[in-house]
Formats: sequence, C-alpha cells, structure tokens
Amino acid sequence: MSYTQSAPILVYDGDCGFCTRSVRFVLDHDRKANVCFAAREGVAGRGIRKRHAGLEMVESLLWVEKVNGVEHVRTHSDAVLAVAEHLGGIWALLAKLGRLVPRAIRDPSYNAVARVRRKIIRGAPNCLLPTPQELARMLP
Repeated sequence: MSYTQSAPILVYDGDCGFCTRSVRFVLDHDRKANVCFAAREGVAGRGIRKRHAGLEMVESLLWVEKVNGVEHVRTHSDAVLAVAEHLGGIWALLAKLGRLVPRAIRDPSYNAVARVRRKIIRGAPNCLLPTPQELARMLP
C-alpha cells in the first residue's frame, strides 16, 4: 500500500522516541495497512499544519482523514481515539470507552503524557527500520 489521497495520515513528532515507537505500534496493528505517516517537521507534516489555521503551533499528534473530499484533522486525545478506532478490534472498543470520558478530562491527561514523553523513552528516536511496504507509507 502506498499513499493515496484518501488514506488517513498520522502526523507525529519525528524527533521523539515515544512518538516513533507509537508509529511502530500503529504499523504493527493496522489491519487495513493503509495509514500513512508524516513527521511534523517534514514536508507533508508542515503542509498539513499550514493548511489548517491554528495547527502550526499545536504540539499534538494529528490524525488527518478525508471525508467527502474534505480534509479533517483531529488533535490531542481525539487523535489517539481516532487511531484506536481505525485499528479496530480491542483498540476500537477501548476507543469507545475512552469517548465516554469528557474531552475536558481526556485532553489534560494527553497533555500530561505529552509533557514527559521525551523522558518516558530517553535518547534519540528509535529507528523505525520499515519494511519496503511500510516505507511506501512514510510521507516526505
């Protein structure tokens, strides 16, 4: 699977080991094998943030989907839940349960983890070592 205009995109912090491991997790659990990935510092990540007012300074994972040709972006805990829903199975069930928690509680929890994410996995980002099929899903 390579990038298509309709593929969902996960924009992540490419300089963060925790975020890189999160990408690996999605690659390993994406049954549809159609999520594409863009480092927020890369061409595609910067382009997405520029296209959506207010996202340039947002420090969050971004989940980007096209619905009826219109690009929609979810941030913070909504992005995490969208990823889990996409993965299906137990992850989708957990996402449904997570949606029962008000965003006013979810987002501060997301932000608390985001503040310490570089301490959770110390050092340089782990190398993804994608397969050729996975590499086709990495946007510049």
